[in-house]
Amino acid sequence: MKTLSLKSLSKTYFDLYAGSHHTALHDISLDVPAGEFVAIVGPSGCGKSTILNMVAGFIAPSGGEILVGGEPVRGPGADRGVVFQSFALFPWKTVLENVGFGPKMRGVPKAERDEIARDYLGLVGLAHAADRYPNELSGGMQQRVGVVRALANEPDILLMDEPFASVDAQTRMTLQEELTRIWEDRRPTVVFITHDVPEAVFLANRVVVLSKGRILEQVEVPLARPRVWDRLVEDDAFKSLSNKVLALVRAA
Repeated sequence: MKTLSLKSLSKTYFDLYAGSHHTALHDISLDVPAGEFVAIVGPSGCGKSTILNMVAGFIAPSGGEILVGGEPVRGPGADRGVVFQSFALFPWKTVLENVGFGPKMRGVPKAERDEIARDYLGLVGLAHAADRYPNELSGGMQQRVGVVRALANEPDILLMDEPFASVDAQTRMTLQEELTRIWEDRRPTVVFITHDVPEAVFLANRVVVLSKGRILEQVEVPLARPRVWDRLVEDDAFKSLSNKVLALVRAA
């Protein structure tokens, strides 16, 4: 895994309707050590997804730079895997083929990439679904496939943009627990965007609160792992941290 560094990052857009420039991010500096799980929260329009899209290489910064392992980001790359809110699976490919797509693009032989895909599907309890197609799966199962498809390409950094927002509450809690288990097992570097404060506190080692394109505060989350909802939902430390982050978001 590699470190992620944002150095005095800024982004300015030209608003055609207003006929003026709009600054979405102001002088953002953030270091994410290899293997850390960081969640970014804040009100709508504060710049969360803009940061993720710039780290992914989908849009270029107006100022500053993004470094992955000390090397500047110039565009999309296999060293950064992205999981979106929409499942974004290939409907014409089986689950096994979806998960093995990244290794296939890297030239991994079929037998080896099938083994990699089955290994990751086993992590999320979907080994039995390897030969099914996405439309044969529930929403929660499809999102599991989306997560392990990104991981199967062995990225240095996993970027997640509200990946569980479109599933029901119970499935969301299950996916959160599975993601923490995968992180504990594989230790990818994760940047996770969410509007859900308890989700951020449950998942992350550190929560970054944004306000109007600036970092308002960073909150360390020293909760013990493994984390499961049955233990944390009534935990005083979890409640206190969630309330602290929520107060910051409301102030933002």
